[in-house]
Amino acid sequence: MSRVNKNVVLALLTLTSSAFLLFQLYYYKHYLSTKNGAGLSKSKGSRIGFDSTQWRAVKKFIMLTSNQNVPVFLIDPLVLELINKNFEQVKNTSQGSISQCTFFCVPRDFTAFALQYHLWKNEEGWFRIAENMGFQCLKIESKDPRLDGIDSLSGTEIPLHYICKLATHAIHLVVFHERSGNYLWHGHLRLKEHIDRKFVPFRKLQFGRYPGAFDRPELQQVSLDGLEVLIPKDPMHFVEEVPHSRFIECRYKEARAFFQQYLDDNTVEAMAFRKSAKELLQLAAKTLNKLGVPFWLSSGTCLGWYRQCNIIPYSKDVDLGIFIRDYKSDIILAFQDAGLPLKHKFGKVEDSLELSFQGKDDVKLDIFFFYEETDHVWNGGTQAKTGKKFKYLFPKFTLCWTEFVDMKVRVPCETLEYIEANYGKTWKIPVKTWDWKRSPPNVQPNGIWPISEWDEVIQLY
Repeated sequence: MSRVNKNVVLALLTLTSSAFLLFQLYYYKHYLSTKNGAGLSKSKGSRIGFDSTQWRAVKKFIMLTSNQNVPVFLIDPLVLELINKNFEQVKNTSQGSISQCTFFCVPRDFTAFALQYHLWKNEEGWFRIAENMGFQCLKIESKDPRLDGIDSLSGTEIPLHYICKLATHAIHLVVFHERSGNYLWHGHLRLKEHIDRKFVPFRKLQFGRYPGAFDRPELQQVSLDGLEVLIPKDPMHFVEEVPHSRFIECRYKEARAFFQQYLDDNTVEAMAFRKSAKELLQLAAKTLNKLGVPFWLSSGTCLGWYRQCNIIPYSKDVDLGIFIRDYKSDIILAFQDAGLPLKHKFGKVEDSLELSFQGKDDVKLDIFFFYEETDHVWNGGTQAKTGKKFKYLFPKFTLCWTEFVDMKVRVPCETLEYIEANYGKTWKIPVKTWDWKRSPPNVQPNGIWPISEWDEVIQLY
């Protein structure tokens, strides 16, 4: 009887051991296999978080883009911020040497990558391979704004966004296109009628609410959670660009209508002025960018961009705006070092500051400093002969990027309100005679400088 009991016990132990072994094999196959995106660590011990949906989706996406030579880099702000906080750790981490998933396992709906479209040589078949790997992919296209100025090509569609979903996590692939100002641009993610609004939580996407423009980043390869990934070499610079990246296009259609009504000036003098003004704007932008001073197109230069997508040939100068909070004391010296001598300085930092620099071929650069009040902003003007002060009122505005004469520059996002404040409702009609003291509808007297201050607030060179 005891022998039977021993056999039964032995059989039960063998059965239990076999069941446990089968369970281990099942767990390995379904949760830790390479096919499902986790793989075993080369290091000893367990790997924490590598069974997460996010990590598996990112790994499969990186495998896909690597095998198909798709030029992508990581732009997810959350992950880039984590990288920046742990940059020394990231630099010293080699593939397979980590035991805990730190970057790609943070719970979220999306991970964002950028596609450098101008470097992509093999777009065909990419969708099919992605679907074979288990992804459900959505492609968002729209017309190419770079061709809006060319009637025969206007309306040509280009890819703007790809969204590839694996289980509950999605990869948002933002398509970055090259622009002529040597920067990268992405389009608005606008859903067409046939697209399933429940495919992913679109409202949570961090890119695509509006078109965006970014400096072309230098890239570096790093190992994140055991995966080889390209990231911007300066992660925080890219992250800081994101909230200020909104881009608005020049109004090519309206510009063509303008030139149908008012013929463009293509005289030798006009062409020469536009060339000189463009070179002056490029030099001013280079100087201010080096100083870290943000600026925008103002006055006649802004009107030229908005109304006719070009420099107004009879304006005779280049106008820029800067918030006084961004003023730097070495700004004059920086322009002089760039070959632009100071022509005049009106006002002072606390009140109505205006600088003018002399460019080549008698083209002038005027910089107006703007002061912020509770419900409006203003810039000042000074009449040199009398010391009279003037104030130009504008509704508050934010800044957007645009492209102007092959440059990435800022303009007021609320451009129409800005233009109408300065030029009134008839801004579409060219006016060649302009009195800065009387013509603007937003000008008002602002007193007179005391004679004792004239030497400080009225400086002519």
